[in-house]
Amino acid sequence: MMASIGEFDPLNTRVPATKIEVTVSCRSLLDVDTFSKSDPGMYEPFRFGRTEVIDNTRNPDFVRKFVLDFFFEEKQNLRFDVYNVDSRSCNISKHDFLGQTFCTLGEIIGSTGGRLERTLSGIPGKKCGVIILTAEELSNCRDIATMQLCANKLDKKDFFGKSDPFLVFYRSNEDGTFTICHKTEVIKNTLNPVWQSFTIPVRALCNGDYDRTVKVDVYDWDRDGSHDFIGEFTTSYRELSRGQNQFNVYEVRHNMEMACYFIPPSSYKDLPTSLHYMSPYQMNAYAMALKAVGEIIQDYDSDKLFPAYGFGAKLPPDGKISHAFPLNGDNDNPNCVGIEGVLETYFQSLRAVQLYGPTNFAPVINKVANCAAEITDGSQYFVLLMITDGVISDMVQTKEAVVNAASLPLSIIIVGVGPAEFDAMEELDGDEVRVSSRGRLAERDIVQFVPFRDYIDRSGNQVLSMARLAKDVLAEIPDQLLSFMKSRGIEPRPALSSSPLPQLHRHI
Repeated sequence: MMASIGEFDPLNTRVPATKIEVTVSCRSLLDVDTFSKSDPGMYEPFRFGRTEVIDNTRNPDFVRKFVLDFFFEEKQNLRFDVYNVDSRSCNISKHDFLGQTFCTLGEIIGSTGGRLERTLSGIPGKKCGVIILTAEELSNCRDIATMQLCANKLDKKDFFGKSDPFLVFYRSNEDGTFTICHKTEVIKNTLNPVWQSFTIPVRALCNGDYDRTVKVDVYDWDRDGSHDFIGEFTTSYRELSRGQNQFNVYEVRHNMEMACYFIPPSSYKDLPTSLHYMSPYQMNAYAMALKAVGEIIQDYDSDKLFPAYGFGAKLPPDGKISHAFPLNGDNDNPNCVGIEGVLETYFQSLRAVQLYGPTNFAPVINKVANCAAEITDGSQYFVLLMITDGVISDMVQTKEAVVNAASLPLSIIIVGVGPAEFDAMEELDGDEVRVSSRGRLAERDIVQFVPFRDYIDRSGNQVLSMARLAKDVLAEIPDQLLSFMKSRGIEPRPALSSSPLPQLHRHI
């Protein structure tokens, strides 16, 4: 599923009246897969955003939302296109078009209960199904919640095994319906699952209304998409939060128990399941990515001084939220000495700040781009390494930042760690479709994105995992450096010249 904005520029306009979250569902989509159901998702070169891909279903309820600025006095035209996704390619021509609809944001908001149902069209002679668009004004709540759930004595649904359970969270609506807001991972072949802890914005869970009903459904996963319903229970954020540092136990219909452990914010990074967990025995995913890329690229930096920034945290002493803060706390000199200095500063920063959403990339990219803009004579080239465990929250602003930075001596490496759906990140990697913003194409492809999980060695060999990661993410840097030099007519220096080679400056 993809959404496009027509005749509306979210970057250059007046201050919006409010922010609106649009949730998308589809029913009775065309079945274009020969041996399975369709895999609906969203792709387009000039899009505002896209959903995740859901496998093997003609009736998807997408978890990923579209957040739009709403202007009452303006007509904000929207287009929603649905595609059957058969590969990870960002090239729209490689996916099957399932239908589209056009509307305005005002039409969705003005519909009864903020729910607009439209017939999909675009394929002559075919009934393309229905799209359901639900709008809700977002509150200003910036809290995040982290919880972990487990279950006991679930129903056995599989004939030759136990069950493969997963959870789906919904928030209630005024008209008695529910809006999906989170899915857990699937735990295979067990009646007593323990799901990984997860973090969710309170705004997504209940839109800041602590007493709003939250429903949790339990399903048994099936490969063909026809998941079996096991049971459900209801709660609220207020009820969940009463269980800080202890278990809340819920009776689930069909005589089973569900326990939810609500984790206080100060403890997130101290959990063994946290991607930032500092184990005495092995490096976490962030540290592995830093070390893998840093130890190679630091050989090409003469002073070995690396500015290191964090994004998405509340900073001491007043809890101010920042999306581009120096890890060492020194705004005048954010440099760390060598990759070991970066790692040490990262661990020290974890003890001092409180992790906080959303995940905004644009501020850090713009900060490093400003540095690169000061030296464009070919004597220096900048590499920005960004490591994230969250789906990007400011895609429009980030694409604008990347397009602007593409004319500078800068490359950007993005490493996604953890189990999050990183599909949206692929559109920043311009290998197939060049990044664009407001009708402008990026001058060069400067972004390389990889999910770290694709490089983890199954035997647990961290050295091998790091080597695989470094090889792939750094492979494009030489060509990107050359493309900048050629675009500026900068010739290689003679081999016997005493002038140094261009210096790579790495930002983290």
